[in-house]
Amino acid sequence: MRIESPRYTERFGSVRINDVQQVLELDSGRAKELPPQENIAVQKIEEDAIKDFEEKMAIVIPTKDEKLKLFEGVISGVPHECLIIVVSNSQRRRVDRFRMEKDALNQFCHFTHREALIIHQKDPILARALAEAGYTDILGEDELIRDGKAEGMLAAIFIAMVAKKDFVGFIDADNYFPGAVWEYARCYATGFSMAKSPYSMVRVLWRYKPKISAGMFFKRWGRVSEITNKCMNSLISNKTGFETAIIKTGNAGEHAMSLRLAEILTYASGYAVESQELISIFEGFGGVLPMAHPTIAKHGVEIFQTGTRNPHLHEEKGGHHLLVEMLLPSLGAIYHSPLCEKETKQLIISELLQQNAIQPDEEPPKPRLITPLRAINLKKFTAVMAEHMKSYSALEEEE
Repeated sequence: MRIESPRYTERFGSVRINDVQQVLELDSGRAKELPPQENIAVQKIEEDAIKDFEEKMAIVIPTKDEKLKLFEGVISGVPHECLIIVVSNSQRRRVDRFRMEKDALNQFCHFTHREALIIHQKDPILARALAEAGYTDILGEDELIRDGKAEGMLAAIFIAMVAKKDFVGFIDADNYFPGAVWEYARCYATGFSMAKSPYSMVRVLWRYKPKISAGMFFKRWGRVSEITNKCMNSLISNKTGFETAIIKTGNAGEHAMSLRLAEILTYASGYAVESQELISIFEGFGGVLPMAHPTIAKHGVEIFQTGTRNPHLHEEKGGHHLLVEMLLPSLGAIYHSPLCEKETKQLIISELLQQNAIQPDEEPPKPRLITPLRAINLKKFTAVMAEHMKSYSALEEEE
């Protein structure tokens, strides 16, 4: 793969935020030395290096009642070396969609000779393993994992830890283009190969997000992303004293982290999760608040933003989903951060009023924060899960 070298890096305390690097070539050919002048502006990541990182990476696919054809396309796009972890919160009563998903994954793995894991978000063994390991932050009153995108993602990270992976990437199950899925995973591997710190994150910026009306229009920005980016950049600008537009992936559902970074972040429930990840990094390592981990701060945290070649076409969920389920939680994570000052708060209120997402006397709701994953007793969690890992294999036939 050929990708632009980082042309500009914004520094916020111990955090290095790289501006968007565009993918120039998906397949850059056989290994050979680059001419010296090309090395300056372009980085060629060899296929072997990409494969090495893919082998160390789990790709998590959170899903909830998505169309099976979309789900099948997404799993077919994940590179062969990556471990697939599907966390499903699909219905099991009226129609057992989870069983249908497991059957589709089983068939895929059978013909492609690969391993994958699939687990239901309400799995009682997983919940018991978390409880016995002392991590109950994502458990509900019924002692099972709560509903919510973030809760499913975090459950998958724990499973990736048990599988001894070094990196974890997330790809939504509603993507119409398997080729885009393949590119996302390669972008993650490419970003990690360029990282100088073991605490790194790669966030994908879609080249286009097509909308279908009378014809197809290739739109560059989604409405929620545009607003979140503006507010996130306002927060940074007001802390550094220099206006910036460095954040362009505030709501990146397609993103990946090193496990060493993933385990130290404070998360937020539901769809606030992607914004809260950035907020957690800025709070812990931005230098404005006391450093959360002084030793880790010496390494620094690196954030890569990668512009893809493939457009991103996904299932449209409607305006209510965008405003209530995505925009409000996302901006709430910024608004209620101790970093957020008066000017950014006013901007957030103004944007939400303009979208009719709140009333004039309201504030965005405060997100439910989730304790960093390192609070778990991983040995106890692994001991419980190890007995049952075989049952989560996609190739394991149900009795």
